[in-house]
Amino acid sequence: MKATIWHNPKCSKSRNTLAILHERDDVDVEVIEYLKNPPTKAKLAQLYFDAGISPAEGLRLSGTDAKERGLPDADDDTVLDAMAADPKLIERPLVETEKGVRLCRPVERVEEIL
Repeated sequence: MKATIWHNPKCSKSRNTLAILHERDDVDVEVIEYLKNPPTKAKLAQLYFDAGISPAEGLRLSGTDAKERGLPDADDDTVLDAMAADPKLIERPLVETEKGVRLCRPVERVEEIL
Protein backbone atom coordinates (compact mmCIF):
# COMPACT_ATOMS: atom_id res chain seq x y z
CA MET A 1 0.00 0.00 0.00
CA LYS A 2 1.17 3.51 -0.75
CA ALA A 3 0.90 6.19 1.93
CA THR A 4 1.63 9.85 1.37
CA ILE A 5 2.38 11.94 4.44
CA TRP A 6 2.27 15.72 4.31
CA HIS A 7 5.09 16.13 6.80
CA ASN A 8 6.87 18.74 8.88
CA PRO A 9 10.08 17.24 10.31
CA LYS A 10 10.06 19.78 13.17
CA CYS A 11 6.70 18.49 14.44
CA SER A 12 6.76 15.60 16.93
CA LYS A 13 3.30 14.35 15.89
CA SER A 14 4.42 14.32 12.27
CA ARG A 15 7.66 12.49 13.14
CA ASN A 16 5.76 9.95 15.26
CA THR A 17 3.23 9.32 12.51
CA LEU A 18 6.03 8.85 10.00
CA ALA A 19 7.67 6.35 12.38
CA ILE A 20 4.43 4.33 12.50
CA LEU A 21 4.35 4.27 8.70
CA HIS A 22 8.01 3.21 8.45
CA GLU A 23 7.47 0.37 10.97
CA ARG A 24 5.09 -1.34 8.56
CA ASP A 25 6.52 -3.61 5.89
CA ASP A 26 3.38 -3.33 3.77
CA VAL A 27 3.51 0.46 3.38
CA ASP A 28 5.43 2.34 0.69
CA VAL A 29 5.81 5.84 2.14
CA GLU A 30 6.01 9.04 0.15
CA VAL A 31 7.08 11.98 2.29
CA ILE A 32 6.15 15.48 1.18
CA GLU A 33 7.57 18.29 3.27
CA TYR A 34 4.63 20.60 2.71
CA LEU A 35 6.42 23.74 3.88
CA LYS A 36 8.91 23.25 1.02
CA ASN A 37 6.41 21.78 -1.48
CA PRO A 38 2.99 23.11 -0.51
CA PRO A 39 -0.15 21.47 -1.84
CA THR A 40 -2.38 23.40 -4.19
CA LYS A 41 -5.75 24.72 -3.12
CA ALA A 42 -7.39 21.93 -5.14
CA LYS A 43 -5.26 19.26 -3.46
CA LEU A 44 -6.06 20.63 -0.02
CA ALA A 45 -9.77 20.65 -0.83
CA GLN A 46 -9.53 17.02 -1.97
CA LEU A 47 -7.58 15.97 1.15
CA TYR A 48 -10.09 17.55 3.54
CA PHE A 49 -13.05 16.19 1.58
CA ASP A 50 -11.55 12.69 1.67
CA ALA A 51 -10.82 13.08 5.39
CA GLY A 52 -14.42 14.12 6.03
CA ILE A 53 -13.42 17.39 7.67
CA SER A 54 -13.79 21.04 6.76
CA PRO A 55 -10.78 23.14 5.81
CA ALA A 56 -11.27 25.09 9.06
CA GLU A 57 -10.86 21.80 10.97
CA GLY A 58 -7.53 21.34 9.21
CA LEU A 59 -6.34 24.83 10.11
CA ARG A 60 -3.30 25.16 12.34
CA LEU A 61 -4.02 27.69 15.07
CA SER A 62 -0.98 27.22 17.30
CA GLY A 63 1.99 29.33 16.24
CA THR A 64 0.09 31.08 13.45
CA ASP A 65 -1.94 34.24 12.99
CA ALA A 66 -5.01 32.27 11.86
CA LYS A 67 -7.22 33.57 14.69
CA GLU A 68 -6.18 37.16 14.14
CA ARG A 69 -7.02 36.79 10.46
CA GLY A 70 -10.47 35.43 11.30
CA LEU A 71 -9.76 32.15 9.51
CA PRO A 72 -11.47 29.79 12.00
CA ASP A 73 -14.81 31.42 11.09
CA ALA A 74 -14.08 32.03 7.40
CA ASP A 75 -15.64 30.16 4.48
CA ASP A 76 -13.87 27.17 2.94
CA ASP A 77 -12.51 29.08 -0.07
CA THR A 78 -10.95 31.75 2.14
CA VAL A 79 -9.33 29.13 4.40
CA LEU A 80 -8.02 27.11 1.45
CA ASP A 81 -6.65 30.23 -0.25
CA ALA A 82 -4.84 31.20 2.96
CA MET A 83 -3.39 27.70 3.41
CA ALA A 84 -2.22 27.49 -0.20
CA ALA A 85 -0.53 30.88 0.13
CA ASP A 86 0.91 30.21 3.59
CA PRO A 87 1.37 26.46 4.23
CA LYS A 88 2.31 26.98 7.89
CA LEU A 89 -1.47 27.31 8.36
CA ILE A 90 -1.91 23.60 7.49
CA GLU A 91 -2.30 21.38 10.54
CA ARG A 92 -0.14 18.28 10.33
CA PRO A 93 0.34 15.53 9.64
CA LEU A 94 -2.07 14.60 6.89
CA VAL A 95 -1.76 11.05 5.59
CA GLU A 96 -3.37 9.77 2.41
CA THR A 97 -3.78 6.12 1.39
CA GLU A 98 -6.14 4.25 -0.90
CA LYS A 99 -8.39 3.82 2.15
CA GLY A 100 -8.75 7.54 2.82
CA VAL A 101 -7.14 10.55 4.44
CA ARG A 102 -6.61 11.34 8.11
CA LEU A 103 -5.35 14.31 10.03
CA CYS A 104 -3.29 12.25 12.44
CA ARG A 105 -3.99 13.98 15.71
CA PRO A 106 -3.68 11.80 17.67
CA VAL A 107 -1.06 9.92 15.68
CA GLU A 108 -2.86 6.61 16.13
CA ARG A 109 -5.53 7.81 13.69
CA VAL A 110 -3.19 6.73 10.90
CA GLU A 111 -4.09 3.12 11.71
CA GLU A 112 -7.64 3.79 10.46
CA ILE A 113 -6.39 4.03 6.87
CA LEU A 114 -3.72 1.32 6.86
